[in-house]
Amino acid sequence: MSTEGKYVIHATIRVDGTVARKDVVGAIFGQTEGLLGEGLQLRKLQRTGRIGHVDVNLNNNKGRVQGQIEVSSSLDQVQTAVIGAALETIDRIGPCKAAIKVKEIENVRSAKRDTVIDRAKELLLGIVSSASGESKNILDEVRSVLTLGTEIDYEEMTAGPNVKGSDAIIIVEGRNDVRNLLKYGINNAIATMGSGIKPQLAELASKKKTVTAFLDGDRGGKLLLLEISGTLGKSLTHVAFAPQSREVEHLEGKVVTKCLGQKEPASKAVARIQTQVQKDDDASVGKGKPSLEAPDDVKEWAPLMDGLKRNQTVIVLEDGSGSKPLSPKDLESTLGETEGAQGLVFSGKVSDRIYELASGAGIGNVVGKTVGPQSLKLGVQAYSIRDLQ
Repeated sequence: MSTEGKYVIHATIRVDGTVARKDVVGAIFGQTEGLLGEGLQLRKLQRTGRIGHVDVNLNNNKGRVQGQIEVSSSLDQVQTAVIGAALETIDRIGPCKAAIKVKEIENVRSAKRDTVIDRAKELLLGIVSSASGESKNILDEVRSVLTLGTEIDYEEMTAGPNVKGSDAIIIVEGRNDVRNLLKYGINNAIATMGSGIKPQLAELASKKKTVTAFLDGDRGGKLLLLEISGTLGKSLTHVAFAPQSREVEHLEGKVVTKCLGQKEPASKAVARIQTQVQKDDDASVGKGKPSLEAPDDVKEWAPLMDGLKRNQTVIVLEDGSGSKPLSPKDLESTLGETEGAQGLVFSGKVSDRIYELASGAGIGNVVGKTVGPQSLKLGVQAYSIRDLQ
């Protein structure tokens, strides 16, 4: 994040040809000159410090260039927006066709404020858990009496008093988990109460900026995470676990702070836990045999195999259409950016990597030219192209 101005213009650039960074910078200054009037000449604004360094990062792939542009600004909101719009008028760089698109204009001070708030919360947790010895025991005993009285009932779920007003909440399993966190000054936790994820909890989570699931370090905690993720979807932003085989309700203050400090993005944690749970299930009940006949909707994917080169993959979308053919190196990144993927069609033998990528993306069925003796792995059913006939 740039610190040169009040705002940072973030833009993407695509060029149908090979250009260098200096060509892009030259086009930005050259093609906007005279466009915005004397008061918004970029060269003059940069000399006076109103416009900061123009940062350009480019990647060249098969004769085409893609990249990002960042321009810091000390101008006001209106002037900065005009500069951003001017960047989008650039349609050529040298002899090459180009397109620039502004993704966002970041308010640097607002971003710094969010950083200060998050860090202050971490420091506050450190203060709360810093007491030691007899003093800590005394404080804990007194605080436990006071905080038990501060819990509230939110739609028949036990919660801390700040769960409504805070822009962040922590989802735990039971009432005692909430009470334990209250002992250490964490007042924005709410319990699922172990009876399924209530619609009211999903609605509350959808209104929050940060939603963290803080769960027991056992198989039950993993399964609860999958249930929470299935109901909350993208509203769930982070996941934290208690140490192996320990429960949140019995954790000490320093351990609570450490676990929450080590939380990870929800998408990453859910994919990892899905794989772990499925591996455990495969180990306990065995793996499937090749299917003799595929479901009707999977049979409709057969035409997507036509024209694929060896080891290319097509992602099957929600409407049954296919993505463009993807090489092995592009498949993982494209899957991570694709919403609503329901299947894969792979021009090769379905490998462990295909199973892992499909499982991590929540895909239940894949089709390959051939399938090994075990066709069910990590919750993914594989079919050969013959099974679709």
